[in-house]
Amino acid sequence: MALLRKINQILLFLLVLTICVILYKKAYKVSTLKNETDDAEDSEEMEEEIPVVVCAAAGRMGAAMAAINSIYSNTDANVLFYVVGLRNTLSHIRKWIEQSKLREIKFKIVEFNPMVLKGKIRPDTARPELLQPLNFVRFYLPLLIHKHEKVIYLDDDIIVQGDIQELYDTKLMLGHAAAFSDDCDLPSTHEMVRSAGMQNTYMGFLDYRKKAIKDLGISPGTCSFNPGVIVANMTEWKHQRITKQLEKWMQRNVAENLYSSSLGGGVATSPMLIVFYGKHSHINPMWHIRHLGWSADARYSEHFLQEAKLLHWNGRHKPWDFPSVHPDLWESWFIPDPSGKFKLNRGGS
Repeated sequence: MALLRKINQILLFLLVLTICVILYKKAYKVSTLKNETDDAEDSEEMEEEIPVVVCAAAGRMGAAMAAINSIYSNTDANVLFYVVGLRNTLSHIRKWIEQSKLREIKFKIVEFNPMVLKGKIRPDTARPELLQPLNFVRFYLPLLIHKHEKVIYLDDDIIVQGDIQELYDTKLMLGHAAAFSDDCDLPSTHEMVRSAGMQNTYMGFLDYRKKAIKDLGISPGTCSFNPGVIVANMTEWKHQRITKQLEKWMQRNVAENLYSSSLGGGVATSPMLIVFYGKHSHINPMWHIRHLGWSADARYSEHFLQEAKLLHWNGRHKPWDFPSVHPDLWESWFIPDPSGKFKLNRGGS
């Protein structure tokens, strides 16, 4: 009997042990599945956001919406749009996004306070549209965008045909706060520049008769760059106090008239040319094919435009207006205004 009791105890122990092993395996399997799910969710959450800043001005808001649509439609990247406007346009911006196909995008609407520009802009009658407050948003990126190390800024009169991830992956050299596309970097655009009489050197933007400009020691023949497409490092921007430097030159221009829109055609470009001289990285030139708005007659070849990653209608002739060149490339991304306020001008067609 003692032996039988001993055997029963052993069998009972083995049964309990077996049950414990089975329960442990089930619990471990559930835990593993949960961890795998959590890891997948964490991986998705950790996918790097690409912050893209676009301004939406009252009279040309359709441009910003077309630009956003082209970016979103050509990438699988995790893009977060910062749509910047003045206070009286914010509700219109939100309505346009939320009541159109753009409702699917990730976005934040940011108000820009034009009071920061007080005393920093010289009245200029040559091209008054260039004095609009949102034209200077690019100077204040760290004040508007707080949580990102790297930021893309785009003018509203652009269309993106490539994957914005490529532009975001632009390498910035150590100590550089921004990357731009130089105006002399693409031979295919040189004929356009010559035929339209455009400027692509510092002499076209700065008044070299002024002592303050001469004292910079910059050759007037130095190739300029266009700040309509910027890849910026916010840490370097803040460390080098880029915004303060830009404001200093804006204030000096008010006092000394160092540059004007009648020169290179951009009062926002000139201070950036000064501050970033010799201290900027370079964007792949196919990511900034510009001058499409400079002339109503000068055109690029269709093949060249198809190869371009980003098209920029800088100049007076905008693709939503008449006359303009290659408006079809822009209009294919246009989203009609749900409120009906913004309308295309096709010259009575």
